[in-house]
Amino acid sequence: MTRVRVLRGAELDAALDDVARLRMAVFRDWPYLYDGDAAYERRYLEPYRTSPRAVIVGAFDGARLIGAATGSPLEDHKDDFAAAFAGTGFDLATIFYCAESVLLPGYRGQGIGHRFFDLREGHARAHGLKRCAFCGVVRPEDHPARPRDYAPLDPFWRKRGYAPLPGVVARFSWKDLGDADETAKPLQFWMRDLG
Repeated sequence: MTRVRVLRGAELDAALDDVARLRMAVFRDWPYLYDGDAAYERRYLEPYRTSPRAVIVGAFDGARLIGAATGSPLEDHKDDFAAAFAGTGFDLATIFYCAESVLLPGYRGQGIGHRFFDLREGHARAHGLKRCAFCGVVRPEDHPARPRDYAPLDPFWRKRGYAPLPGVVARFSWKDLGDADETAKPLQFWMRDLG
């Protein structure tokens, strides 16, 4: 039986290496094609251990971490996202950023993704934030690595009340599988009011 809960203290510290491994495994697949690096992952996850308003949610099958979701106030990432939100009129101090949800394939379709959002949105409300946002990579429809049976998560996100923010696109670089160098990719922001 799977359990989903917010990780805190020693449990969070103990889970960080597993969260890093999950990110590298899940993001290797389409559409991210991420050729991950354990040292980078550890550095990337460190702020979730030290920031009092950040959250990591873990999904467990017994003692095994099979999924994780992270989030923190968007202003903690303002250097990364200020350009994307420039001119939108949104106050970054009111937005909670749902950074990622990673779940092993065999556990998808069981409601864990909804639980990830429920817990992060609840965490955002508890800290007085008014909106939640996330971003997803945009790949060309004719990309050679796109699986024929790929189903985008757009319907899931819309069901949760999220909608794309027109023109609010961040750019991040990483090395795709099989590539020698990093390349910049567009990531479309989606957002909802917490109400």
